[in-house]
Amino acid sequence: MTKKPTLLIITAGGAYAWVIVNALALRFAGVEVALEQAEPKSLFLRRRARKVGWVQTIGQFFTMMVSRFGKRFAVARTNEIIATHDLRTEPLPSLAITPVSSANGADCLALIAARKPDLVFLAGCRMLSRATLAAIPCPVLNYHSGINPKYRGLAGGWWARATGDGANYGTTVHLVDSGVDTGATLSQAFLEPHPRETLLTDSLAMAAGSRAMVIQAVQNVLDGKVETVQSQLPSVQRFHPPIWTYLATGLGKGIW
Repeated sequence: MTKKPTLLIITAGGAYAWVIVNALALRFAGVEVALEQAEPKSLFLRRRARKVGWVQTIGQFFTMMVSRFGKRFAVARTNEIIATHDLRTEPLPSLAITPVSSANGADCLALIAARKPDLVFLAGCRMLSRATLAAIPCPVLNYHSGINPKYRGLAGGWWARATGDGANYGTTVHLVDSGVDTGATLSQAFLEPHPRETLLTDSLAMAAGSRAMVIQAVQNVLDGKVETVQSQLPSVQRFHPPIWTYLATGLGKGIW
């Protein structure tokens, strides 16, 4: 008989997400992963354009492309982070992984219904729809690469560095509601940004420094200690910087 998991983690994978997933799997028994399949780029772009318009969307797309091309220049820093923190950026061989079409897919909901986990944890996956969230009977937590509420959305580490707000460089674990990282904050890790960090390495560096916080936040919820953290910071949803902002900040401030 399959052991009932304490945690069902939904993720699309990626280096920083596996760092968080592996940390939880090493700490808690019965962890299972629902591995979300990649979203078509055209669908992502159309959804983004509905929010910020096509000009901003195209600018953000070019930043993502330039960043991807520049991965070779971030290899040294990435390897340094991995070595310094003894990270595993691929799933542990012992992890039980079930592919699902989407965090909002019927197959993902069926997996949750079958496993009946004590907690669902999101780490780098699609935003849950209202219908999906309503159908999950246990607490749902999200790991976010940014300090909420000031750096909701994407590239929170980069925006903190780019705006000279290093005091709010870090990550958040929060309850999931229907908004974009608007659920009540449970815990946060405030970190010091390394001078060699870039848009390409922020998420990995922040995950490396956040593992203890994430484990404690999950443990608290499993123990029934759901205590929220209040903040006086403004609430701002962030996106990838458009290419003109990214280049101006890199060339003008040396912050990439």
